[in-house]
Amino acid sequence: MDLHALECKRLEILEAMSRIRCMRPGSLSEQYLKVRIKGRKEPVLRGPYFLWQYYEGNKPVRKRLTSPEQVGQARQEIANHKRFLELCRQFEDLTRQLGQAEREQDASQEAVKKGLKSRPRRAPK
Repeated sequence: MDLHALECKRLEILEAMSRIRCMRPGSLSEQYLKVRIKGRKEPVLRGPYFLWQYYEGNKPVRKRLTSPEQVGQARQEIANHKRFLELCRQFEDLTRQLGQAEREQDASQEAVKKGLKSRPRRAPK
């Protein structure tokens, strides 16, 4: 890719990042609890209960989500966070490629400049 194409792609990624309005890290899991009921021999599964889990530093944090609206919002925000992380990775890769392309372009320009200079002539022996 040329420099202009790399720069345009980086700007597209930044615009995509700016369109993300809300996000949250972590994951969402379903829990089922075994409950004993009078008159039944085997316990019955109750649930699902949804649990949002993430890390704050090195410490795990878990929060139970109680309504379907909270679950839907959490799913969307977790997906947004994953999308944001992917965009960050792409931005990092493109920035690295852009820097490499600029260095190569500068090196080729230097080679052209050095090639245009007149070379000193050696005195005949």
